[in-house]
Amino acid sequence: MGFKPKQIACLCLGIMLGSCQPEVEKKPTPTPVVSYEQHRPRFHFSPPSQWMNDPNGMVYYEGEWHLFYQHYPDSTVWGPMHWGHAVSSDLIHWEHLPIALYPDKLGYIFSGSAVVDHQNTSGLGQNGNPPLIAMFTYHDPVGEKAGDIDFQYQGIAYSNDKGRTWTKYENNPVIPNPGIRDFRDTKVIWDEEHQQWLCVLAAWDHIKIYRSDNLLEWTYLSDFGKEWGSHAGVWECPDLFPITLSGSQKRYWILLLSINPGSSNGGSGTQYFVGQFDGTTFTLDSTFAQAFGTEEAQIPAGTKFADFESGFGEWDVRGEAFGAAPTTSTLPNQEGVQGYLGQAWLNSFHGGDGATGELLSPPFTIERDFINFLIGGGNDKLKLGMELWVDSRMVRNAAGGNNDKLNWIAWDVSEYQGMTAQLRIFDTNIGGWGHIHVDQIMFADEAVRPNLEKAVWLDYGRDNYAGVSWDNAPNDERIFIGWMSNWDYAQVVPTEEWRSAMTLPRTLTLVETGLGPRLASNPISNLSSLRQASHKLPAGPLPPALELPFFPEGTEMMLELGIEEGAWSIELANSLGETYEIGYDAGQNQFYSDRRTSGKTDFSAAFAEKMHVAPRLTSDTTMKVHLFFDVASVELFADDGLTNLTDIFFPNEDFLTATLRYQGSGGTLKKGTVWSLR
Repeated sequence: MGFKPKQIACLCLGIMLGSCQPEVEKKPTPTPVVSYEQHRPRFHFSPPSQWMNDPNGMVYYEGEWHLFYQHYPDSTVWGPMHWGHAVSSDLIHWEHLPIALYPDKLGYIFSGSAVVDHQNTSGLGQNGNPPLIAMFTYHDPVGEKAGDIDFQYQGIAYSNDKGRTWTKYENNPVIPNPGIRDFRDTKVIWDEEHQQWLCVLAAWDHIKIYRSDNLLEWTYLSDFGKEWGSHAGVWECPDLFPITLSGSQKRYWILLLSINPGSSNGGSGTQYFVGQFDGTTFTLDSTFAQAFGTEEAQIPAGTKFADFESGFGEWDVRGEAFGAAPTTSTLPNQEGVQGYLGQAWLNSFHGGDGATGELLSPPFTIERDFINFLIGGGNDKLKLGMELWVDSRMVRNAAGGNNDKLNWIAWDVSEYQGMTAQLRIFDTNIGGWGHIHVDQIMFADEAVRPNLEKAVWLDYGRDNYAGVSWDNAPNDERIFIGWMSNWDYAQVVPTEEWRSAMTLPRTLTLVETGLGPRLASNPISNLSSLRQASHKLPAGPLPPALELPFFPEGTEMMLELGIEEGAWSIELANSLGETYEIGYDAGQNQFYSDRRTSGKTDFSAAFAEKMHVAPRLTSDTTMKVHLFFDVASVELFADDGLTNLTDIFFPNEDFLTATLRYQGSGGTLKKGTVWSLR
């Protein structure tokens, strides 16, 4: 099979045990030096070295844009979380600073935000100057491992030297845990209209809003979200802010909300909500609410491979986690399990989250195009889930959504027809959500369509997650940045000295559309300072193929296209025959991104399993397309930012050429410019 279960279990156990105790607070370290290995972005922010995920603490103060981020300085995979730190005068060129916040006896330093306390309401300022206040989530790994629920709570730190050094508040936590397993990711803003500080944070499947007069003492106000949007994963990293509808004086409030998994194209993504806030409660706008609803699952007929109603059958069972037989009821200390069919299902919670084990199916020949199944439980695909192995390679994997509800998943296995395969269901996770549920494994000619909770997405690519906006930005601008990766594969992407980058900073505006108010995201205007040589493209009818100028270390394109039928795409290629394609299909009225042949893809079965698609939200006859290509990423801003799509890729050799391809008739290139970027 190509894997050694005992070795995998020992390795994962060692990693977990090694991260169970919060580290002793360290002294600031020297500013690290950035090295440039293959795939290191040239004009996107990335950490000097080691692991990075969510952007945190984003605040503008005295000419500096502060960007903090989730950081583990000792490895290129997730570990005890710190806050890394960088500053910029233009959001393009960054100065890396020493680590700002270290884990301490209260726990790791998870995501949060920062504000300027202009009136010194906290009393933590000095010499008449306002302090910077950071509010973040403490995550106690000891309590998590012990099976506690209240292992996440909110703390603050303050700085009186423009964010260079930070002091943690002596009376942390300032918001204790009310008894919710996932209670994190604070975003603080000053609510000018109601003269109060607001804190919004994620509470598993909804958000909670708190208020304060001084940033030290907080009062609960309200909840939002259980009945709206997608709940296919855990809610994380909210952002709440007011915004004025473009071209009017009407004010709305926007709630950004990241979810993992469950995004439109799989894994991590960010949805948003438009509404009003009355000082206590966020209420969804009635027109915007029409975008939501639930579509029930459609389950095609198929051949049953395993439903576990009569035991484990011929499956090879190892370890203790799955018990002596499939589960027929929710186990002690486990939340109510939902979504299984019949009387029995696989449940690795025997012995709690600390138990480990695996099941190996008998070998079988793939004779149908799809494997459909129900799965729930934890979401860490490196440590638990179900895998499909073909010829000693793991070619598909899936896990739950960090909840105890089983949902349908479909694997397209048509490319493996006639080949011998085996399923592995495993649990080596001994931390929170360290269990998995599986039921109803079916072979079918069609993919199951799972229950769909409709949502409105900020970005339809696979690689824009956990983004929030800067506080205190000049001219009341709302500027956003996201983590350019996806939890489905973030820890295994093929980089060695560093891991992950941020998206380009984007300006958010609210615009009226035929569907109601929608957010538009566009690259910040001063990115134009990176432009070097410009190349005008000839206007006229689109040929089947048009070679475009392309610059491997940075290319920007702005195109205006007339497309009524057919499809256009921009194809990147290198001398190895690797290609990446991004384009638009008029028949489907959707943009698409295809990285299936883009180079290194075998590090994760989830990375290149399908094309990624995004709807077009306008019927304008002229399509405006704005693209940025870095050495390992693409960002699409279409129709003045109404549709965004962000994807990463890892060619074995940098892409060297770009070709605009068109299939159809009557398509025109109305205008086009390509720039090289420094």
